Amino acid sequence: MMKCLSVSQPFADLIVSGKKTIEMRTWNTRFRGEFLVHAPLRVRTDDCHRLRMDCSKLVRGAVIGKAEIRDVKTYTTIAQVRADKKRHHAASDMTGLDKKRYGFVLCNPVKFHAPIECKGRLGFFEVREPASNPTKNSIISDLLEEEHRYGLVGHH
Repeated sequence: MMKCLSVSQPFADLIVSGKKTIEMRTWNTRFRGEFLVHAPLRVRTDDCHRLRMDCSKLVRGAVIGKAEIRDVKTYTTIAQVRADKKRHHAASDMTGLDKKRYGFVLCNPVKFHAPIECKGRLGFFEVREPASNPTKNSIISDLLEEEHRYGLVGHH
């Protein structure tokens, strides 16, 4: 099993492509390490237009890649959030902070060649396979191994 985090599109795609290196949240985490990036069914069309991305080409309802949380930044002022805008790509109309924000500092993104269909949840969740379909676990394991092998072979 592996930790997974749902991130609305287009931001999930930006994470796995390495263009988004901070994921903004209203909650903190002590977790550090590798996690799967899940793209839920919801697409933020306003953000797609703002970022000049084609909403129709974004994968939804699936794990689309993985990344690693290296650190967490705490934001207490709007100036701090604006200073990292090119790293988190949050909407520019953020007018104030009603509470602290946390930025998960990301590294080592990987975009999967074959998305893995999966239902998302709030916060970090473990990717578990239903007992009624034991072969699905081996499929996910094979896909993750294939991604690892491709990373070794495709970058020599």
